[in-house]
Amino acid sequence: MASNRKFRRFGSTARKVEPEEDLDYKNLGYLQSFLSPQYRILSRKRTGFSGSNQKKLKTAIKRARFLALLPYTS
Repeated sequence: MASNRKFRRFGSTARKVEPEEDLDYKNLGYLQSFLSPQYRILSRKRTGFSGSNQKKLKTAIKRARFLALLPYTS
């Protein structure tokens, strides 16, 4: 029963993706690549980041929004 492929755990075969550049609020070009056209943060499933890197991404985007470097909405 354990070999049933239909009910796998999320991310069991997913590749681990490391950020290419520093996840800093001043790196606007790189942060915008993780935003949808409506300026929503992309999910872990789409970015491929680990939980800790996704948290760093979220914090950097929210800091940039607070400082008016990135918009909240389109």
